[in-house]
Amino acid sequence: MRQQAHHLSSSPSSPSTHSTSPAPLARYGWDAAFAEAFAPYAADGLLPGRIVRVDRGLCDAVVPAPSGPGTGSAGAAAGLRTVRADLAPVSDPDPTRWACTGDWIAYDPDERAVRALLPRRTAVLRSASSKRSDGQVLAANVDHVLIAVSLAAELDLGRAERFLALAWESGAQPLVVLTKADLVPDPATLAHLVADVEATAPGVSVLTVSAATGDGVDVLTAAVTGGTTVLLGQSGAGKSTLANSLLGSETQTVRTIRDSDGKGRHTTTTRDLLPLPLPGGGVLIDTPGLRGVGLWDAEGGVAQVFSEIEELAGDCRFHDCAHTAEPGCAVLAALEDGTLQERRLDSYRKLIRENEWIASRTDARLRAERRRVWKQRQALGKHLVQRKRGPQR
Repeated sequence: MRQQAHHLSSSPSSPSTHSTSPAPLARYGWDAAFAEAFAPYAADGLLPGRIVRVDRGLCDAVVPAPSGPGTGSAGAAAGLRTVRADLAPVSDPDPTRWACTGDWIAYDPDERAVRALLPRRTAVLRSASSKRSDGQVLAANVDHVLIAVSLAAELDLGRAERFLALAWESGAQPLVVLTKADLVPDPATLAHLVADVEATAPGVSVLTVSAATGDGVDVLTAAVTGGTTVLLGQSGAGKSTLANSLLGSETQTVRTIRDSDGKGRHTTTTRDLLPLPLPGGGVLIDTPGLRGVGLWDAEGGVAQVFSEIEELAGDCRFHDCAHTAEPGCAVLAALEDGTLQERRLDSYRKLIRENEWIASRTDARLRAERRRVWKQRQALGKHLVQRKRGPQR
């Protein structure tokens, strides 16, 4: 679901006399395009801002300060302040349209409320853990999706492919970071692991980093400088340690993995947007470890991850080839001659089936919602007719 771009609310408040400049927001990603989208709200005395955290119907956001240096949380740029704002005015029944970390907003300083979300350029979505098959927005308006994969455990290439599908579908550029590289001291072994990940991530840079020794941190910092980066990965992947390396301070709490099974403990519990050090700048969105990585309308992302299979499919005899037993199937031919790995094809089939299933569930839910609304309207119509006719004798 690329380009989650839409206004979620209107009805700005009455004009205000607050005098501010949005220039300090440039450190957080503010540019001419966002300024153009915000222009109608500026005329009504609202302030631009960016959500740095969402918490139960409220959010923290950075907005221009009325004057002088910012008075917000530690790390806020001069000229900015952090405010707590009510999200009720932009409530929406569709979870994929809910405000999230990284959204740009029109903030009403008089009512202390968010009046609108600006159109999103990109959005990272996954299938939420619910029986309704709802989508969940993990982060908005990101330039890079940094996927942390720990070398402290056996590589799970299938899980990496899931993260990559979400990343590509968002419209942002994926970047895979193999953390805890110091735990693989043999250069030949490390090179082999990198090659395995590169084979599963066509078109994606794969970097090795050790927060313990500092190796690779400078290369990673240069890769994400100046933009908005969201950090994704399983618990225990070293995300919090990696975030602290990029931030240049012990901002995120770090806990060791469990000795019993080598799995990580949750340390990050909210999605926080944090400014990266100057002069490079940019911002980092740290996220809790994800146990489940369900796809959400990610057909394009899956195709990008498995681009070699998509390219082979173009040479199949039948345009609707399922790549199972059809004659003239170029995908099966590549599997037979060894140019395509069976694991890759199995993973491709699995993600395609999952994405089709979630799409069908979503369609069914939307149909059920439409039926519910229609029944409500019918009942209301009957009630109004009965009222017009008056009591029956």
